[in-house]
Amino acid sequence: MRQEQRLAALKEACLQVHARTKKIAGTARGNRQMGRGAGGDISRRIDLVAEKTVIDVLRRRGLDATIIGEECGRLEGKNGYVIMDAIDGTTNASRRIPFYCCSLAYATDFKLSVVTDAAIIDLVNGDLYYASKGKGAFCNGKRIRVKEAGDDIVMGMNVSKIGPDVASKLAPVMARADHVRVFGAVALELCYLARGLIDASIDLRGKIRPTDIAAAYLIVKEGGGKIYSDGKELESDLDIRTRLSFVAVAQDNVLHYLGMAY
Repeated sequence: MRQEQRLAALKEACLQVHARTKKIAGTARGNRQMGRGAGGDISRRIDLVAEKTVIDVLRRRGLDATIIGEECGRLEGKNGYVIMDAIDGTTNASRRIPFYCCSLAYATDFKLSVVTDAAIIDLVNGDLYYASKGKGAFCNGKRIRVKEAGDDIVMGMNVSKIGPDVASKLAPVMARADHVRVFGAVALELCYLARGLIDASIDLRGKIRPTDIAAAYLIVKEGGGKIYSDGKELESDLDIRTRLSFVAVAQDNVLHYLGMAY
C-alpha cells in the first residue's frame, strides 16, 4: 500500500470515530465501564466503540498492519504497525470536558523513529491534524508550524499523581514558565504545540505509553518541533507496556528559558 493510501485510511478512521462517538461522549451509555483493556486502564464503552471503528475502517481499506491499542492489545497483521489511541483523554470525554481526540500512527518498524504517517482528530470540533514523514504537518488541509522563538512561554504539563521527586524537578520549571496549562489529552496537546498555540509540552511522570504519543510525535517533528527524553531525542519501542517521559518544545531556546538542560 502506498503512503498516501495509508494516510488516507488513518484520516478516514479518525473521521469515522468522530461521527460515531460524538453522541455518546459524556453519556451514561458511553461511560459504562467494560472491564480493563490491555494497557491496564478501565475501558469505557466509548473507548471500545472508537477502537472497533478504527479497526473496521483499516481492514476495509486493506491496511493489513499489526494494530497496537490500549484496549485490544496487539492484533497481528502482515505489513507494518498501526499505533492506536482510539480515545485519548477518556476522562475528559466522560465529563464532557471539551479536550479529547483519536490518535493513529503507522510505522514501518517497531519504534517511534520510523513512524511515517499520522492522523489525530479533535473529537470535539472535528479539527483533523495529519502528517507524512518528510512532507510537513497539516490541520484541515493547511500547513502548520510551531511558534517562532520568543518569550511569554505557554507550557502544557501533566502533574497528575506526581511523586515528590518529580515535583521537585518541575517546581523551578513551572516557576519560569509564564503560563502553565493542564489539558488532559497529550496527543491533542502536542498538536497544539505543532500548530503554534503553545510553546512546550512536558510529562516527566514516566507514565506515557507509545500509543499516547506516536502520532503526535510525527506531527510535532514535521511541524518543526523537538521532542526529548533523558537528555536526548526521544526514541522508544511501540510496546503497550512501555512507559516514558518527554519534553517537547517549539524551539530549543524554550528549554533554556525554562532552565532545562537538554
